[in-house]
Amino acid sequence: MNSQVFSDKTLLITGGTGSFGNAVLDRFLETDIGEIRVFSRDEKKQDDMRHKYQASHPEASKKLKFYLGDVRDPQSLKSAMYNVDYIFHAAALKQVPSCEFFPLEAVKTNVFGTDNMLTAAIEAGVRSVICLSTDKAAYPVNAMGMSKAMMEKVAVAKARTTTHTRICCTRYGNVLCSRGSVVPLWIEQIRSGEPITITEPNMTRFVMSLEEAVDLVLFAFEHGKSGDILVQKAPACTIKTLALATKAIFDPEDKIPVKIIGIRHGEKMYETLLTNEECAHALDLGNFYRVPADQRDLNYDKYFKDGDVERNTLTEFTSESTRPMTVDEVKEKLLSLAYIREELAKE
Repeated sequence: MNSQVFSDKTLLITGGTGSFGNAVLDRFLETDIGEIRVFSRDEKKQDDMRHKYQASHPEASKKLKFYLGDVRDPQSLKSAMYNVDYIFHAAALKQVPSCEFFPLEAVKTNVFGTDNMLTAAIEAGVRSVICLSTDKAAYPVNAMGMSKAMMEKVAVAKARTTTHTRICCTRYGNVLCSRGSVVPLWIEQIRSGEPITITEPNMTRFVMSLEEAVDLVLFAFEHGKSGDILVQKAPACTIKTLALATKAIFDPEDKIPVKIIGIRHGEKMYETLLTNEECAHALDLGNFYRVPADQRDLNYDKYFKDGDVERNTLTEFTSESTRPMTVDEVKEKLLSLAYIREELAKE
């Protein structure tokens, strides 16, 4: 996209010390962006991040500002919002099992936290907000997915209340090698000589890199209209394929066995990026789908009098229905990741 859009502008990243925030900084810090604010609640991660970028980008790191706060606390958000032009909202509770045990914590962060952020953004006159969602929000069966589905509803509803702040959502699948994901765990297990643990070999998941996650957010930033949900047409593979590709890189002699531990709390056999219902009015944009906001008002009477609109021919986009990646394709994708190359350099 045209990087001049960010020239001399101030970008706020909530949950900015996470994998996504680091990927955004790697992309933007050396551009002519005015300032990047990292908003999060973990001072240790902030300090680590500050020192990391001071070492790697000594001049550009002066654009980097850190704000301690919590999206659950409206006042801490308001304190970070002054003169902000754009927001990437990545703050969330993302671990499926922990959200199953503490569902209200997921609601407080993912639903109320998003509402707090959007309210503060609108009051501060922020121009654009991109909220990061997940495939688990489509046909959700777990607390994390349900809270993210409600986050999307909050964002779409909030978009109807303002004309000066554009609010969009992006929805994507598993980000390979992000913090807390499975590939780093497998690498650790291989190095310690332990069996690598697989929940269910035939389970399928969408896979994408952190760079592709940033690309989706930037696509939404450039092309999204307020109230949109933007979806990337990510490839998918089985958990077994992902494990075999990881073993091919880090255990080429096939010394480490695979142990199947069964599906964890709240997991599905496959994920959905675009529901059948969303397909009724989704727009195919090549590598992406755009789901426009439903602009109907609460006057439903007129819809009984008017005829049906012709339904779109799209069908739901799931990790089962898309073309599965082969072991070699997944291996190639893994080898393209900076994290994997760094880990191989340690060997």
